[in-house]
Amino acid sequence: MDTPTTVERRAAGAGVAVGAAKTGRVRVGIAGATGYAGQELLKLLAAHPRARIVTAMSSAPDGPPRALPALARLWNGLVEPFSLTRLSEQADVVFLALPEEAAADVAPRLLERGVRIVDLSGAFRLRDAAQREKWYPATTRELLGPANDVQPVYGLTERNHDAVAAARLVANPGCYPTAALLALGPLTDAGLLIGDLVIDAKSGISGAGKKPTERTHFSENHGSVAAYGVLGHRHQPEIEQELAMPVTFVPHLVPLDRGILETIYAHLRPGTTGQNVRDTMETAYTKAPFVRLLGDSLPEIKHVAYTNFCDIGWRVEASSGRLVMVAVIDNLVKGAAGQAIQNFNVMVGLDERAGLLPPAGDDET
Repeated sequence: MDTPTTVERRAAGAGVAVGAAKTGRVRVGIAGATGYAGQELLKLLAAHPRARIVTAMSSAPDGPPRALPALARLWNGLVEPFSLTRLSEQADVVFLALPEEAAADVAPRLLERGVRIVDLSGAFRLRDAAQREKWYPATTRELLGPANDVQPVYGLTERNHDAVAAARLVANPGCYPTAALLALGPLTDAGLLIGDLVIDAKSGISGAGKKPTERTHFSENHGSVAAYGVLGHRHQPEIEQELAMPVTFVPHLVPLDRGILETIYAHLRPGTTGQNVRDTMETAYTKAPFVRLLGDSLPEIKHVAYTNFCDIGWRVEASSGRLVMVAVIDNLVKGAAGQAIQNFNVMVGLDERAGLLPPAGDDET
């Protein structure tokens, strides 16, 4: 029976009540469950102590239900064809791991039915209409309804915690922006940076999605590193939006399954010391369980693979004021599914570590 285990809905179709999840398990649905991010969601949510997967769907409305062999004994359900009706009737919170055009079409209809949403696509990340039209032409704010009463919340949990808690629609950040913004956000907030910001980013192949292309073909990618989307990648305006300053962003594809490493080059405002940088970063993330600050030690992708951590290290050249930062994440976890679950936890009033880290005190001996 659903009654003792599901959370209550808010009045007026506002979705799952904040904090209500503490008394039961939240019914969750996943649309786009066969992609890399969708399968990562299934794996993590299947072990989540307060989430109950009630439906997992592909992005297509036809085809037979099918199992996912990689998840056997982790999640033994079947992925069904997409059905908006079943999704809205069965789930309190829905994760959309769909292409942006499909997400832009589905999200408003789920919101009308009182479902809360974490969207992993880029459909609702950009707030400026002109930028959205340029980079995501299939999506517009008007798709959320004539009254425009639902405002998407940019779901970088560490920086927008309170807004995420009250949100009905969370736009999960892109993988590249997640690492860049966690590294740079505290410093730009404090006004410590001047001049140009350069972000040299490298990503594993899964960041390009599951659909095969010539660029992601094994024979093209193996043994090579290639820059792409130079001065034309849609994550650049997302980073600039959140930092409120221009950046030069150059992504590279490297022959790894997963992981992102970003080397960031900046200049500090005159008089700013390495200790100022350390103090600013530590103050910003003193209560952030998934950000690990390494100071002068520089992180590597293998340190964060299969986790929801973002590791950040930096070096300061005192004589010139040059700052070099290195930030690493797993693009499928902190850059996608893990961050989506972190946002979900905040939305329904849970410890943000639920399903991602042991509860407080569990690691004590």
